[in-house]
Amino acid sequence: MWAAVEEGDTERYASFVHPDFTQFGETAAYLAQGKALEIQSMAEYLQRAKGVHTEMHQAEVTVRGTVAWITYYWTYGGSLDGARFTSRGKSTRIFVKENGKWLCIHGHYTLAP
Repeated sequence: MWAAVEEGDTERYASFVHPDFTQFGETAAYLAQGKALEIQSMAEYLQRAKGVHTEMHQAEVTVRGTVAWITYYWTYGGSLDGARFTSRGKSTRIFVKENGKWLCIHGHYTLAP
């Protein structure tokens, strides 16, 4: 998923997102629901963002049958509308395995102070 973001490939990113995807974004007050909203948001972001790079730190993956989750810390940077940005935080992503493929069904992202 991250490689697709770094390469600006919305279609490839979409191939990892479950139709029932939900997320609590870094600064969002409310739950975002649906793959269509996620892909639209990502496509708009990728049109404005350049040179994006993410590092995952202390990743821990747990698999229970057809459900898996990963917890990790991240550092992130690039430029948005020509202005350099960085962020860091912590995340949990939940995946389900359907038709032999792992799809992200939920993400929760929190910025670090």
